[in-house]
Amino acid sequence: MFQQQLQFHTPGRGTLDITTDVQRCVAAAKLNHGVATLFVHHTSASLILCENADPQVRRDLEAWLSRAVPDGDALFSHIDEGPDDMPAHVRSVLTATSLSIPVRDGRMDLGTWQGIYLYEHRTAAHRRRVSVTIVG
Repeated sequence: MFQQQLQFHTPGRGTLDITTDVQRCVAAAKLNHGVATLFVHHTSASLILCENADPQVRRDLEAWLSRAVPDGDALFSHIDEGPDDMPAHVRSVLTATSLSIPVRDGRMDLGTWQGIYLYEHRTAAHRRRVSVTIVG
């Protein structure tokens, strides 16, 4: 087993490609076969496995989430940290706070067009922590 924590600075709402950082953890584990589990330690950010060839896919996902869970919706009473606070929590519940990726031949066994993204749901910049655990 191998475990490492990664830290990322997000510029605000949107996706940050962390595929290379996670692959470095997998390589450091020196395990040929197994599974890599990623976990984000926050309630207003998430992890997604998404297409990495066309950034329009992630922009479209953001457009859909903005429509589905708009900032400042009168439905929400939890607004302690601003109008994007509760929507950020809902977004993280709708996406994922952990991912499992198979490891084969010492590398993540991702599909041709797949990348791993940290998805910041708050509008302001934040520092986010992701644990990567590899078992083989």
